[in-house]
Amino acid sequence: MPGNDRPVIVAAPDSFKGSCSGDEAAQAMLLGARAVYGDAAEYVAIPLADGGEGTLDALLTAWGVDAREARVHDALGRPRVARYGISSDGATAMIEAAEANGLPWVSDEPLRPLEADNFGVGELVLDALDHGVTEILLSVGGSATNEGGTGILRALGVRFLDAAGSDVTPGARGLREIATIDASGLDPRARAARWKIAVDVGFPLCGPEGAAAVFGPQKGASPADVAHIDAGLEHLATLLAARNDLPATAYTDRPGFGAAGGIPLTAVALLGADTVAGADLVSEAIGLPALLASADLVLTGEGRLDSQSVNGKVVDLVARTRPAGVPLVVIAGTVELSAVECRAAGITAAFSIAPGPISLPDLVADTPARITETAAQVVALTALPVHIT
Repeated sequence: MPGNDRPVIVAAPDSFKGSCSGDEAAQAMLLGARAVYGDAAEYVAIPLADGGEGTLDALLTAWGVDAREARVHDALGRPRVARYGISSDGATAMIEAAEANGLPWVSDEPLRPLEADNFGVGELVLDALDHGVTEILLSVGGSATNEGGTGILRALGVRFLDAAGSDVTPGARGLREIATIDASGLDPRARAARWKIAVDVGFPLCGPEGAAAVFGPQKGASPADVAHIDAGLEHLATLLAARNDLPATAYTDRPGFGAAGGIPLTAVALLGADTVAGADLVSEAIGLPALLASADLVLTGEGRLDSQSVNGKVVDLVARTRPAGVPLVVIAGTVELSAVECRAAGITAAFSIAPGPISLPDLVADTPARITETAAQVVALTALPVHIT
């Protein structure tokens, strides 16, 4: 952070999904602030994410590195080029699973929830390991898959075998046929690496609020498919729990294991991964407390400010992290929290970028400019110790 006597204005937003990235939102906020204070203040952009869309870009920006590319396979096994990042010290890889297994890449065909597979995510991990990383940060939101992360482990050398000793069919279809898990071929680099899985939901693996029931329909699953997937995930969890001398409920009922069709299940059970709230993972990876330490005003935001925003999402992270007494203003597409609810969550004030009655397409089409205008109005109300130009 700048070390002089000019006040510091920090913009630390999430992306406005479907309209602008976290970095674009941060720059738009600071453009509005600069229109008010000019050169009399310092401006710092810290784009953030909560473990879903935009997490990779947020860390690339914070680390000051370019994305790397690797040839992998999408969720239907077709070739594609996916991005990932490696920290400037070469130790940590940031992998956004949706770069390989994301729904957009398979939207050109009817969704196939029983066949969709995470093998391509494992290929990204292998490429990162080939570059010498010792820590894997994996964000899992936005997947087209429902197979408990088995594809990742297959890419890393694990075999999932049926009663006859043959490899089961990849994807969710074959989960119920697994009789043996052979990890003897697991890449030793993957076993030795430190894994952190960023989750942005608290749903369990199985049951009426599990991966299949909640997210399966979004990925094309019929009611019959949901039942098949749920039973398969429960079967896999039971096998893995027995392998680790745990009750099955240690995996089937664990909050967060329902993320991305159950990717955390095999990562935790076979790789010793830790699951963390996505926003907290980003905070730790970029050193957010230190970045905010000198702030005199913090701006944050996202597409919609609602009750989820203040429960583990980016707005909540910034509210918890910014220095005590420093004003925190949220700029959002829509604001659904009352002033009382905002203050209870540590938010000084919240403002919508909508200028009045407006259609969503029109609002989305001009989001950065509307963020800039709103920021200029908001910042003009602040009492920073400078003369407003």
